Amino acid sequence: MGLQPPAFSTELYRVVVGVADRSPESVQWFMEHFTEFSIIILMGIVVWLWWRARHASDTLMAISVMAPAAGVFAYLTSEVSKTVLTEERPCRAVGLPIVAAECPPVGDWSFPSNHSTIAGALFIAAFLVSWRWGLVALPVATIAAFSRVFVGVHYPHDVLVGYLLGATVTAVLTLLLARHGARLVGWGRSQPALKWALGPGLPARGEVPTQQLTVVGAARR
Repeated sequence: MGLQPPAFSTELYRVVVGVADRSPESVQWFMEHFTEFSIIILMGIVVWLWWRARHASDTLMAISVMAPAAGVFAYLTSEVSKTVLTEERPCRAVGLPIVAAECPPVGDWSFPSNHSTIAGALFIAAFLVSWRWGLVALPVATIAAFSRVFVGVHYPHDVLVGYLLGATVTAVLTLLLARHGARLVGWGRSQPALKWALGPGLPARGEVPTQQLTVVGAARR
């Protein structure tokens, strides 16, 4: 027998799924699609921050690369945990009508939520590079996690633990390895093969950025 969900989480699941079932079709449609599209939005933010970090310090570039990599490790941790704990999906165990098109198949376990793990990891990955963009990512990631309960495929404790797992593992690994990563970025930026991916970094002291030279030259003409 696999992991049994806490009673409070089962009851809260019943409440949320009941509200979802009575909600307007437009809300159901949004949540069903946002639960997947939100991850694409978060990935887009992380990629954008990596691109901007090409003109930032070695440390910031290291974080922009290492945080998503740490998020992959968090996801693998979640996936292994699911196969060990084998908690049945609530849409099968509880049996209420759900918004999702179908319940995941038998063997696709519920705890913790991989989706929420990824959302938490991507939020922290964005926050570590730019707190402003992190604040943009926060509501997207939070709604992404909640949507897994709303559409009926996870218990509340699945998404809460998954979210915290993704955020914590990503933050801890990134901060522990940031200094070593910065050294690697500093070396990589001197290698022609890695120059495009890592970017030029900050201009050397006393050096005028290329963009500024272009503006000055245009003004003089």
